[in-house]
Order: sequence, then structure tokens, then C-alpha cells
Amino acid sequence: MKPSITRLVYYFAYGTPGGEYPQGEERAAIITEVNEDGTVGLCVLNPSGFFFNRNVRQATRPNEPGTWDFTPFQKGGA
Repeated sequence: MKPSITRLVYYFAYGTPGGEYPQGEERAAIITEVNEDGTVGLCVLNPSGFFFNRNVRQATRPNEPGTWDFTPFQKGGA
């Protein structure tokens, strides 16, 4: 499966020092760009707003902070 613009994916949060957003917590994200090096640009949706993050690499392990991955449904596991 390849990333594509407008695809809805998971983003795994870095977390915040106060614990408001736990490390590795899943957030909805929309792919806004696909780069030649395999990274993507994301619009990450949080309960309190959204932010843009560019050059995000795909996760290599479950809930790896600061990465993205396809949803279980997209992977055929839902």
C-alpha cells in the first residue's frame, strides 16, 4: 500500500510534558503531500485543534511517537 494525498491515516503523538497528550496516542491525520523520500506531510487533528507536520516517516513499530501509519482497516485487519 502506498500513501496518497487525502488519505486518512493515524499519527502517533510525541506526547506533552504534562501528559495532556500521552506519548504514542493515535490521532487522525490527513496526508497533504507525499515526498520522494517516502515521508509525507500531514494535517493532524487533535481534540483542541489541528497542526501541520511535514516530512513525517512511516512507523516501523506500533505507536512509534512522531510517525504515521495506515489504519487497521486499511491494512485489512479490522
